[in-house]
Amino acid sequence: MLTEVKVLEVLGGLKEPFLHKTLAELNAIEEVKIKEEKNHVSVKIQIAKTGTSEQLQLQTQVVNLLKEAGANTVGIRFSELPEEVLAQHRQGVSQTEEANLLTSNKTTFIAIASGKGGVGKSTVSVNLAVALARLGKKVGLIDADIYGFSVPDMMGITERPVVRGEKILPVERFGVKVISMGFFVEDNSPIIWRGPMLGKMLNSFFNEVEWGDVDYVLLDLPPGTGDVALDVHTMLPACKEIIVTTPHPTAAFVAARAGAMALKTDHEIIGVIENMAYFESKLTGEKEYVFGQGGGDKLAEDLQTEVLGRLPLNQPDWNDDDFAPSIYQEDHQIGKIYLEIAKKITSVLIK
Repeated sequence: MLTEVKVLEVLGGLKEPFLHKTLAELNAIEEVKIKEEKNHVSVKIQIAKTGTSEQLQLQTQVVNLLKEAGANTVGIRFSELPEEVLAQHRQGVSQTEEANLLTSNKTTFIAIASGKGGVGKSTVSVNLAVALARLGKKVGLIDADIYGFSVPDMMGITERPVVRGEKILPVERFGVKVISMGFFVEDNSPIIWRGPMLGKMLNSFFNEVEWGDVDYVLLDLPPGTGDVALDVHTMLPACKEIIVTTPHPTAAFVAARAGAMALKTDHEIIGVIENMAYFESKLTGEKEYVFGQGGGDKLAEDLQTEVLGRLPLNQPDWNDDDFAPSIYQEDHQIGKIYLEIAKKITSVLIK
């Protein structure tokens, strides 16, 4: 039978992921409780930074070690080490580790989410990233829709990332640094993975890519509230979110679920973008509301946020010499709307 002393012995040698000292050295195992009748062990552990991929990795190590030692089930709670402990031990942390994208305090993460597929979430993601770059911002874009990756094709990217040392260099197009599962799959093959593997790939996008200095990193999330969305909410506790919907009431109703998930995990929703809001005739200038009206406003009201912009049905002007099938030119009607949305987002985030 496991005892508190045995648990401390088993876990004491594990390294805290940021300070690289053992949990025993840091006195970081704050609490141990054992329910003998169920052989359940619960522990409370302090680390330098919670809500990160490093926490997930440590969590896995703790569970595996305790189960190997005889526990049937394991419960873990994480909290942050006191500031005086951090100050005492941070001197040994290298500059490289401090510059990790997940621990950077210079980068704002913005997740682009939707309740269902087909509402133009990826189109919004790529054009919003390009619009922010046109405003002079340093922008990264992670195609986190690992099953339904589409960003490289939408941006007309044909090259692949290269490896320098132990880091992957993202591909840059239109001033945006891009990483996608699509770069690592041959011939548009389907991805047949389970949840934990998705989390590992997402973790690689954060930790194994040479992002450099970036002001904003946009994440094109899969539709809905599945494994990848959950991983993003865990890894990036301070992430902002934009919810994309069409004006149709059902699309807005389903999108509210993605918004509710953001609110429950303390992600700040900075606004709603209503895509396919209307069709405007080139001949008469008359607007036809093909998918109805009011969905964006209702969603924004439900989530207590604002509508950042409404995008009409249209397509970019294609250029054979610089082909990117989903990117709107800066002087295109919709390109200008994206630019206004990007300005609104930067002003909201400065407040």
